[in-house]
Amino acid sequence: MTPTLVRQHLPSAGHTFRADPGARARDWSEIQERMLVPLYEAVYERLEVGPATRLLGLGCGSGLALLMAASKGAAVAGVEPSSPERLALARERLLPEARGTHARAAIRLVEGAPGDTTDGTAPYTLVTALEPIGGLAGDSEGLSDLLASAKPLAERGAPVALVGWGPPERCATSSVLRVATKLTESLRGTGTWRPARRDDLEEVAQRAGLRPDGSGRVSCPFGYADLASALKGLLSTGLFDAAIRATDPAQVDKEVTEALHPYRRRDGTVWMPNVFRYLVARVP
Repeated sequence: MTPTLVRQHLPSAGHTFRADPGARARDWSEIQERMLVPLYEAVYERLEVGPATRLLGLGCGSGLALLMAASKGAAVAGVEPSSPERLALARERLLPEARGTHARAAIRLVEGAPGDTTDGTAPYTLVTALEPIGGLAGDSEGLSDLLASAKPLAERGAPVALVGWGPPERCATSSVLRVATKLTESLRGTGTWRPARRDDLEEVAQRAGLRPDGSGRVSCPFGYADLASALKGLLSTGLFDAAIRATDPAQVDKEVTEALHPYRRRDGTVWMPNVFRYLVARVP
């Protein structure tokens, strides 16, 4: 049987794209966000996050990274300017915890500017931007401005952690993300997939006026219980939104299903090894 015939007879997971932003945010929270836990752990270990840490998370999503920091005793605050649905989930996760320790009582989660998170009593000792960049053209353009607005809220010399996709040859998921490129050939510019570049994080730090101070790479495999979970998780990232607009959800489902074929195991699970990169910069 030829490879083409194998692809034609792949079982379908059915129509998985969820147009409702709330449903997609929950797919991110319940399926996809946990794939980045090794990255969060590596950053927190390197920066010795603990009870003395006052952390500001930019693009905090549905709050898993903040919850992990709070569990280490850190006082945390978060800004999520692009997804009110993810922010609502972060509030579900974190704000009940504010009834616990004194550190957690200071939790603030906002949709607005970084300055809205602080009462001015003490500067932040750590700023993070843990939503990986380098997967979409233009995905870092607003980040530099967000970092620049957060700088005055942090103490001098405070670390700022940025994360991004690793080299395409080290990220199995890149071969799946190329589907977005194929389906959006008529589109160019912001929102279309592109491979990560070596200096993506350094360029963002430089534009924000930060001083790079070391980096690292972390293995973050994407593992899913089945094909349907893989599709829901990947589509929740927003990396296929331009492809969906350029074609239709059914076409994207079909193309992504075929691209996932090499990563499906005999038991039906899906496993894709990936490497992500983080950069530590400093507030001057």
